Amino acid sequence: MDDAKQIVTDIKNGKIAPIYLLMGEEPYFVDKVADYIEDNLLREDEKGFNQIIMYGRDTNVDEIVGNAKRYPMMAERQVVIVKEAQDLSRTIDKLSDYAENPQPTTVLVLCYKHKTLDKRKKVYKTIKKSGVILDSKKLYENQVSDWIVRNLKSRSLGISPKASQMLVEFLGTDLGKIDNELQKLQLVCEKGTDVTPELIEQNIGISKDFNNFELRKAVGLKDEVKAHRIINYFSQNPKDNPLVVTISLLFSYFSQLLQYHGLPDKSKMNVAKQLKVNPYFVNDYTVAARNYPMKKVSYAIHVLQEADVKSKGVGAVNLSSGDLLKEVLVKIMR
Repeated sequence: MDDAKQIVTDIKNGKIAPIYLLMGEEPYFVDKVADYIEDNLLREDEKGFNQIIMYGRDTNVDEIVGNAKRYPMMAERQVVIVKEAQDLSRTIDKLSDYAENPQPTTVLVLCYKHKTLDKRKKVYKTIKKSGVILDSKKLYENQVSDWIVRNLKSRSLGISPKASQMLVEFLGTDLGKIDNELQKLQLVCEKGTDVTPELIEQNIGISKDFNNFELRKAVGLKDEVKAHRIINYFSQNPKDNPLVVTISLLFSYFSQLLQYHGLPDKSKMNVAKQLKVNPYFVNDYTVAARNYPMKKVSYAIHVLQEADVKSKGVGAVNLSSGDLLKEVLVKIMR
């Protein structure tokens, strides 16, 4: 995340490398840096002759090198962007000869998405010496909330912890998908204001009251009435609330509670660090731990494991997802 920002900052300041290897499991940052280079390194009138977009599945290393060795036409430099470069994984090491002596008037960008290039390969070591490498790692769930806060801050918007958590619960850790939704929110929010659960409900379609985040909180507080209201809503909207996701999130929640019980230091910041949660939510775990002693937490995990098996059709003949969730809640909360 910070590495991607630094690369863009360096380019803005005129520090431009002859080769960029943009790789990693998180495609969002790879795309962001590649898009910035594509949009900003050349003027519009220079792009026609000096900007070449290639795709790994449709090209080969010799063709890439041939284009990279060309001289720019009526411009200071040319840009060659190879998208989906991971499709060249078997032959990409052949680029090492070019990387040892890259054309100074060419900026070669390799977008190697969803995986990383083997660091033992000669081409990796060579590019590391002559160019810039971005290793775009997947963010953990607890890091995504912080990323949302920073993303909205750059748009002059704030967001409440609950609203941020709602987005993570509903959209997962796909940053591209989340960014698309944040763009929608930016259109309806005035600068300097906060994104609220109500705004998310109105513009993205995530219920502020009936979601996995609220279910988890209700279970932790042993609020049976609220928990059953939520699962009744889930059973009426199964496509938007898949059973497997709910069970998985509850399992993760009780696993965190088990970890909480084992912590010798239960200070707010240590709990947040060890459980990988926003400090704002630590008190919820403290209350839940009082409601669920360690033995009860272990039992809840066992119940959820059984429910996971049943959700896949084993030993749950004619049992609907709503009924299965009700069964789980009754066993866990009483």
